[in-house]
Amino acid sequence: MKSQIELIRNEFPDLTIRADVPYAELTTLGVGSKLPFLAEVADEKQLAALLAFTSKQGIPLFILGGGTNLVGMDAPCPMLGVRLSREGFSGFEKNDAGVCAGARMRLPDLARRAAEAGFGGLAPLSGIPGTLGGALRMNAGASGVQIGSLVREVAGFYFNGTPYHAKTSEIEWNYRRSSIPADVVITRAVLELPAADSAAELAAIEAEVLERRRREPAGRSAGCTFRNVSELDPAGRLIDECGLREFRLGKLKVAAEHANYVVNAGGASEKEYVELLSVMRRAVAEKHGFYLLPEVKFLNPQSERDVLDSARPPKVNVLYGGTSSEREISLKSGDAVARALRNTGFAVTLTDVKECRLYPEMRDADVVYPVLHGGFGEDGEIQKVFEDNALRFVGSGSKASLLVMDKIASKRLMDRFGLPTAKWGIVSARQPHLPDSLRYPVILKAPMEGSTIGIRKVDSAAEWEQALEEELKFAPELLVEEHIDGVEITVPIVNGRILPAIEIKSPHGFYDYDAKYVYKDGHTEYFCPVRTLSPETVQRASDAAFAFYLGAGCRDILRVDFIVGRADGVPYMLEGNSLPGCTATSLVPKASRVSGVSFERMTSTLVYASLKRPRPVAAAPAPMPAETTTPRSEPAAPGARTGMKPNPVLLRLCRWLFRLALVLCAMPMLAGGIHGLLTGVPAAWILLVNGLFLLCAEWIFKWFNFLEKKR
Repeated sequence: MKSQIELIRNEFPDLTIRADVPYAELTTLGVGSKLPFLAEVADEKQLAALLAFTSKQGIPLFILGGGTNLVGMDAPCPMLGVRLSREGFSGFEKNDAGVCAGARMRLPDLARRAAEAGFGGLAPLSGIPGTLGGALRMNAGASGVQIGSLVREVAGFYFNGTPYHAKTSEIEWNYRRSSIPADVVITRAVLELPAADSAAELAAIEAEVLERRRREPAGRSAGCTFRNVSELDPAGRLIDECGLREFRLGKLKVAAEHANYVVNAGGASEKEYVELLSVMRRAVAEKHGFYLLPEVKFLNPQSERDVLDSARPPKVNVLYGGTSSEREISLKSGDAVARALRNTGFAVTLTDVKECRLYPEMRDADVVYPVLHGGFGEDGEIQKVFEDNALRFVGSGSKASLLVMDKIASKRLMDRFGLPTAKWGIVSARQPHLPDSLRYPVILKAPMEGSTIGIRKVDSAAEWEQALEEELKFAPELLVEEHIDGVEITVPIVNGRILPAIEIKSPHGFYDYDAKYVYKDGHTEYFCPVRTLSPETVQRASDAAFAFYLGAGCRDILRVDFIVGRADGVPYMLEGNSLPGCTATSLVPKASRVSGVSFERMTSTLVYASLKRPRPVAAAPAPMPAETTTPRSEPAAPGARTGMKPNPVLLRLCRWLFRLALVLCAMPMLAGGIHGLLTGVPAAWILLVNGLFLLCAEWIFKWFNFLEKKR
């Protein structure tokens, strides 16, 4: 490294390069020894030239910002540290929509400068001590506001010295991360901010800074150590519930004020810090089943790997896509489930399934999590693949999945269990007429579709023929049921627990595909808990949903839909869904959140439920027929034991004994019949005929066999 530094000094005599800079000076945490070399860049021109030179020479480097979430190294760092100077990268300019600010400006200073210029929006972020560049890199947030939501443009340089520029629409802003490339040095950004009263905004900023100081621990720290799993599962609370508040290791301590802060009493090593974080991660994994992900950034990549290796998460293969008409919904649901599981720290792979077969990723995973709607994803076919290959998977088995997917089979189950449901019948091209028991309006449903695809309301006989023709494109046999005017609700069940019911109010009174996903006619309203029905009615629906859950043999997750009649208040069961949607507008996540369970916790408990079950027994391959078995052209009868020949002598003896028995039974009948006819008994001919049949039975059956062979 020294020889490489000499090359840089010779090429850039005006560049400030410091040697052996303590991490206690460079980072707020102060862990580690010293950084061998730090280059402090004066302006963008010098930065671009330095990056181009180091890239050409193959000199490794890293960018150091405010150091508020950086963990130093005990060993000498093999990279050149590059830090933007305050003077050259803390510029501030006002424009019509907001401000343009340099990446080295700290967020509290940026918020105050913007407020003085008449702009607001940054007050919730003003307690974060980091720089704008670092905040953009990790999409810093506080009090429900993330900086990505305020950005219009970001500028900087790639590590090879070429300019980088992106509009906010070109950047993915996720929780505590952004898609800004890792090999980009951010130098400035344009923020689009709302107009605000300067005095009021400055007061809000001061209040936020004071509140942050009040709730954060005193002493040296890197801020929050781990990412929150979700809003309902903050890392600090999870760590606290493991009894780790004020836990000490060497010169480090879990803060008393906030368990997600680790405080350095002075002189703590990188090794101690990694060891403490490993203890915290293992404890939360054992108690809560979450695998906390570090929010701090390690200069040493091995240190982060050591923390992550301290508790290995389950490997989950999320399946999405499929080939049904619900493919787009499945892609959205699968992305949401994968994101939730990654937030819990699980090792997740996503597979776009376009064939119903075994994929390599399925075998590599501890659990397969299908998020496939319609087609082979819900009708039990893919579940049969799991079962035949002894894979653990989330959701109901193949038989229950097929039953719930098939609306006609579900109706039969409802009738068998006495569950209230609308009157129904079956129509097809061969039987196209409305059943006599039904009156218009009615609902036509394709039995094996979901997401309200293949569902049509028919109001009169004039509409029937065309509606039937359109619906028969989905399936050769359709379910038709009476239309019930009422309130639509749905009852989710997760891991055998009934969640709060949700009331659904579509903009045009019929919860079709548009009302669920498109919103062409307006947004659907959801009320959880239910707003317009009595608790007793909701309880009746919940009890019926659970009865269906048990009766169908479901497990893990199910959603059951109802219409509660306005006239009689009866909750009429419509259908179930064994793999309900998991998009932002989906119903089960809504109900789960109302019950106090985050989407992240819900999806992780489904994975653990699968892990607790015994692994399915793989289907044994059918044995090849041996030489002694029945020939292929003459398959053995069901239940026959192949490979064993009967004793021919015993078989012949049994045949003659049976013939003798027939003769012995026939002789008394013949004798009685002849005697009756001679003495004038009217019914004697019946005995005579029966006796003749018994006597001739063997020859009669031989004749029948002869006729069958002739055929």
